[in-house]
Amino acid sequence: MFWVPLLLLAWAAAGLSCGRLCLAASRAAEQERAVARGHELTVYEAAFLSGGPSRVADVTLVAMARARRLLIAHTGWATVVDPVGRDDMERSVLGAIGPAGQSRIAPVRRGAAAADPVRALADRLVAAGLAVPDGIGSGVAAAVRQVWAATAVVLGLGAVAVLMPAQERGAAAGQVPVAVWFALPLLLCTACLLIARMEIHPYTRWASPAGQRLLGALPARGEELIAVAVRGVRAAGDPGLRAAFSQRPQRGTTQRGH
Repeated sequence: MFWVPLLLLAWAAAGLSCGRLCLAASRAAEQERAVARGHELTVYEAAFLSGGPSRVADVTLVAMARARRLLIAHTGWATVVDPVGRDDMERSVLGAIGPAGQSRIAPVRRGAAAADPVRALADRLVAAGLAVPDGIGSGVAAAVRQVWAATAVVLGLGAVAVLMPAQERGAAAGQVPVAVWFALPLLLCTACLLIARMEIHPYTRWASPAGQRLLGALPARGEELIAVAVRGVRAAGDPGLRAAFSQRPQRGTTQRGH
C-alpha cells in the first residue's frame, strides 16, 4: 500500500497539466474561430504580423523615405522634408523625430513602435483573430511543457513504486501489477501530447495561424514595401537605406550625416 500515495501524486500531476493544456487549447480555438473572413492585409498589418511594432515603424520610415517626405542618410540619421504626415503612423514617426526635424533612426523607431497608432493596430488584429493575444501562444507552449514535465514525474513515481519492497503488493493491487496503475496517468499525458501535436497550430510571436496563412498568401515577389514588411529592411532595394538601419550610435558621436 505504500505505493498508493505515489499513484495519487502521479494522477494529480497528469490531471492538472492535461487540464491546463485543454484550457489553453480551448482559448486558442476560440481565437481561431474569431478570424474575420475575406480580410486583406495592409502593409502595416503585414509588418506587424511579421515583426511586431518595430517592423511597423521600419515600414513607415521606408515609405516616407521613398516618397521623399523623409531623408534617411546612410549614417543613420533621419531628416524631415515634409512635416505633414499622411496617416497616424507617419504622424507618430514625425512626433518621434521631434521639433528639431532631425534625429537618429534608433530612437525614432522605438518612439514610433510604442505610439498609440501601433497599439491600436495590434488591438484590431487581435480582434480580427490575426494576431496573437497576450498569453495565448506562450500559454499553449507552457502547457505543453508542463505535460512533458508531468510525464517525467509519472515515470519517476512509477519507477519508485515498482522498486519498492513487494510485501503485500499483489493483494493490495488486486493482483494487478503496480506498473499498470501508473500506466494509466502516463497514457493520459501521452494522449494529450499527441493530440496537441496534431491539433494545436504553432504560434509565432505576433501572428496567429490565421495571420500566418494570410502572410503566406502575399506575393513572394512584388512591391518593395511588402517585402520590407515581411522580411525587414534587409529586403529594401536601396543599399544606403539598408546601411542606415544597420548603424549603431557610437558613444560621444555628435556629427550628423546627410
